[in-house]
Amino acid sequence: MIITIVAGARPNFMKVAPIIKSIQEAQTNGYDIKYRLVHTGQHYDKKMSSDFFEQLCIPEPDANLGAGGGSQAEQTAAIMVKFEKELQENKSDLVLVVGDVTSTMACTIVAKKLCIDVAHVEAGIRSGDRTMPEEINRLVTDVICDHFFTTSEEANHHLYHSGVPKEKVHFVGNTMIDTLYQNINRLIQPELWKQVDLRQGNYFLITLHRPSNVDDPHNLTHLLEVILKSTGKLPIVFPVHPRTRKMLDSAGFMHPRLIQTDPMSYLEFIYLVKNAKAVITDSGGITEETTVLGIPCLTLRNSTERPETVTIGTNELIGTDPNNLLPYLEKIMQGIWKPYSVPPLWDGDTAQRIIATIIRVYNIPNIPKVEYALQAS
Repeated sequence: MIITIVAGARPNFMKVAPIIKSIQEAQTNGYDIKYRLVHTGQHYDKKMSSDFFEQLCIPEPDANLGAGGGSQAEQTAAIMVKFEKELQENKSDLVLVVGDVTSTMACTIVAKKLCIDVAHVEAGIRSGDRTMPEEINRLVTDVICDHFFTTSEEANHHLYHSGVPKEKVHFVGNTMIDTLYQNINRLIQPELWKQVDLRQGNYFLITLHRPSNVDDPHNLTHLLEVILKSTGKLPIVFPVHPRTRKMLDSAGFMHPRLIQTDPMSYLEFIYLVKNAKAVITDSGGITEETTVLGIPCLTLRNSTERPETVTIGTNELIGTDPNNLLPYLEKIMQGIWKPYSVPPLWDGDTAQRIIATIIRVYNIPNIPKVEYALQAS
């Protein structure tokens, strides 16, 4: 069996790394399973792309479609045209897509039009907010794909409610957490740690990139001012997304406690998450990592597609009004936070369950190791 694995943007890379590792383990155990890794090029900044392949020990992609840049429509079209050619030139029995970026939706549409099965990793999550491009990507992908690998019971219920047969839904857990566990002892202390004298638990970490928070320079600066006024004398570390950088530069906002940096590699960034007093973000994925690491997290959004990080984990959904942060920041400064636990199956073995399911569903044969080695040579 040949699986085409699609990775297009930074979150995808963390999700495919353990899947590739599990495929390689299955090959070692004699299963007739091969993969082709396709990078769509949706993220083309080095810090947002190639560093992740190097640090997470992901093999060089078999193909890079170079489809980054442009509007949503332009990017979707470029990915579809190039991925169609990729599949026509390289046989595939199954396309495996992950997450909810543009590449996920675009490659799913192409594969299904070519009558190729698609499996969606992280299927069924919903925010209920159709103004988010990611929500449209999720909805479209899950309408037409064939197998659904889910991170939570809530995601299962979303799929059942939309009419997906239960035998197509596979509750396996979260591959992002596989990557976290596999790299927790490999984290890299960033250079700024010593440069600005950071210490465990003595700083806040911020990430912001969503239009509702960053596209209005006045709103962005007000948000940062609220955070700075409510965090005592603690440093605020802010790896700045390229989208946010444009707004910050236009506003000319600076503060001695606001430590602005370029986007970081995965191993450096998770080092900062693991040692922070708390994280303030508008990302979805980071709320999963803070939950497993036990770090308080405040999410500046009105909805979340990962409600288990709120109901079970360390996350609180704050909304987009900066003033909503105040009571939560006060609790954090006092060392008070809610009880939390880790969601079911977020145990580091998700990718193994995914590959075991694919082997079972597609009846992939187990070939004696000597014979398999001869075939591979």
